[in-house]
Amino acid sequence: MSATIESMRQKIERTEELGSVVRTMKALAASSIGQYEDSVHALSDYYRTVLLGLSICLGREALHPQRAVLSSTGEVTGVVVFGSDQGLVGQFNEALTDFVANQLEKIGGEQEIWAVGERIYARLLDDGLPVKELFHVPNSVEGISPLLGQLLQKTRKGNFYLFHNRPRSGAVYEQAALRLLPLDRKWILEKTQRQWITGMLPEVIGDRQQTLSALIREYLFVTMFKACAESLAAENASRLAAMQRAEKNIGEMLEELHQTFHRERQNAIDEELFDIIAGFEALGG
Repeated sequence: MSATIESMRQKIERTEELGSVVRTMKALAASSIGQYEDSVHALSDYYRTVLLGLSICLGREALHPQRAVLSSTGEVTGVVVFGSDQGLVGQFNEALTDFVANQLEKIGGEQEIWAVGERIYARLLDDGLPVKELFHVPNSVEGISPLLGQLLQKTRKGNFYLFHNRPRSGAVYEQAALRLLPLDRKWILEKTQRQWITGMLPEVIGDRQQTLSALIREYLFVTMFKACAESLAAENASRLAAMQRAEKNIGEMLEELHQTFHRERQNAIDEELFDIIAGFEALGG
């Protein structure tokens, strides 16, 4: 019986250690969500400024749909998919993979996929999608910019898409798709038809095409940064929900283990008392 009690005590200790790990991961996930959401919010003013600059530069470009930035060249479609490197995120990667597969089937043509995250990379390969290269998910906001520097080298004239999960409320997230390139006529007209914030329209100083190219690069960077940060926020929100469920299950398991431990210990005490009484009676007490 003592062996059973010792075994129960070890189970309780291991479960409590697991609960400590879960609480730590829960705190890290909650902290990470805040920093990624703050980074997206901090970019909002700059993103608006870039769009205002594009609306001025593209005012005349909209009249020339043959320009490279305005029309698809029929080349291979580039695709970036932001997933996760780590697990404990529920259906985060599975749901995104199904979404990507459905969307790419509608797009058609030859495609090349750059996967950000080992888990999503494996899922995409299992589904038979044309994954060309794997990139690792950043561990912090500071790691997003170096990643984007590598991804932006993959952009080309023609179709270029982004796929990622973005947070909605609490642990709920949804799949999102965005076509980055080309900047087609419809997109340009939508931006250029916005009313300017003052009565005086600004003019482009210097070479308009160089300014436009610089603004497009900034537009791509900010848009991809936002998508990556949203994906990381959604990933940590999903992990936080998983840790909350795990914490609840561990609490219930500990309660059951403690009840079993106390019951076994009481049984051991009762047996020892019965042995003492039996021995006393056997000696003629």
